[in-house]
Amino acid sequence: MNERSEEEESFSQLYQEFYAELHRVAWRICGRREVADELCQEAFLRYYDRRDRLPGGDEARYWLIRVVKNLAFNHEKRRGREQEAYRLYSRQPRVIPQNDGESTILAKESCDLVREALTTVPYKLRVALILKEYAGYPYADIARILKISEANVKVRVFRARQQLSKILQKGEIYVP
Repeated sequence: MNERSEEEESFSQLYQEFYAELHRVAWRICGRREVADELCQEAFLRYYDRRDRLPGGDEARYWLIRVVKNLAFNHEKRRGREQEAYRLYSRQPRVIPQNDGESTILAKESCDLVREALTTVPYKLRVALILKEYAGYPYADIARILKISEANVKVRVFRARQQLSKILQKGEIYVP
């Protein structure tokens, strides 16, 4: 046998020996067989690409388990973020387009003015207001995100609204 076929035989043996165990780990974390299949495939591809620098035997097993575990956790975090985004999107009010061209133009201009005015609000206040008004988070969640007290979040949102109101009162604005 030549060197290339020995490497392939070694990898094939490693695959046969550890695939079932890796699949169980991935499946237990993510709960879906097809995702576990993909994660195992990705882990073995990563091993194959680095096989000349990685150990064999039990050390390879531990390395593969760590990779599958990390891939599965990353998959679950990504899935959670996607579900949160869908949940937030589904809570957004549905905009019914109006046939009145003037009100459409005025609404767009007012949105632009509010967006521009919002950029002048100090960062700490602006972030709290955006998380509350645009993302729809409750005060308790914003407090956890910003690592401040819930009372402080309420104060920041209140102050941001006050400053935004003052900025917007300086110019004429149409709010549909």
